[in-house]
Amino acid sequence: MNVKSPKPANVLITCVLALLPMLSLADTLERVRSSNSFTLGYLPNFAPFSTREGDKASGYAIDLCLKIAEAVKAELGLPGLQVRYQAVKISDEVSAVSSGKVDILCTPTPATLERRKSVSFSVPVYTAGLSAVVRKDAAEALLNALNGEPAHTGPVWRATVNRGLANQTFATAAGGITEQWIRDRMRLLGVVATLVTVADNDAGIKQVADGKVDAFFSDRMLLKNHLAKDYPDGMLMVVDRIYDYAPTSMMVERGDEDLRLLVDITLSDLYRSGEVERAYIQYLGGVSETARQLFKVYALP
Repeated sequence: MNVKSPKPANVLITCVLALLPMLSLADTLERVRSSNSFTLGYLPNFAPFSTREGDKASGYAIDLCLKIAEAVKAELGLPGLQVRYQAVKISDEVSAVSSGKVDILCTPTPATLERRKSVSFSVPVYTAGLSAVVRKDAAEALLNALNGEPAHTGPVWRATVNRGLANQTFATAAGGITEQWIRDRMRLLGVVATLVTVADNDAGIKQVADGKVDAFFSDRMLLKNHLAKDYPDGMLMVVDRIYDYAPTSMMVERGDEDLRLLVDITLSDLYRSGEVERAYIQYLGGVSETARQLFKVYALP
């Protein structure tokens, strides 16, 4: 049986096709080297984690990202590396990273399986706690329901169905994991409710202040920061209850193991050196003993 030898051109095509998976892997560090710039993406209305300041940004996550930028400079041998800031919308945060518009998303974000189809995540940099903001003059039954307290100890008459409340309207930012959590677990809140979505925390809290929704759900630290800054009159409050916890991380391009390793090494060193704890004290109001224990868990050996 005669077997023809493959033509050189066919062999070349086969080799190129075999290399395509490797060529498609992200290489952010080479892109940074070529452009001599490292772009920090951030959500501009997420104080104390990230907030816009002119053409720059500040906050807990920005400080950590600047340490990562210093590590990138050292790794690439580029002391003159330009650090740039790019504000992104919450609805565009994943695409901003996956498309290379930003080299890293600094604002802490919960990792989900759906998001991991498009991006990768660093070790956690903060543990978010889901809570809700309401008006101080909200119905006692609603406050009891949101805080997980018994609303009624007597017989369940028609008037006590839904704890005596009319259909409630809750809000959360569109596209985040909070939206899906509320839809999945609405019954845990103990009331019949409709969920609406808004663009961001500013819009959601304003809806509560204007009486258009009964409660807005987001991270407890973000909510408390917004109320202290924008509603010092005390008309709004954050409920006591924390419904769920989620480790949150920085986003990097999927498949870029070199950058992710450099990020994780830097963050782990910051945990061990005490710099993360100092940043907590500066931006997040202090460090609990639980947080200190989590620092040891989050820092990779």
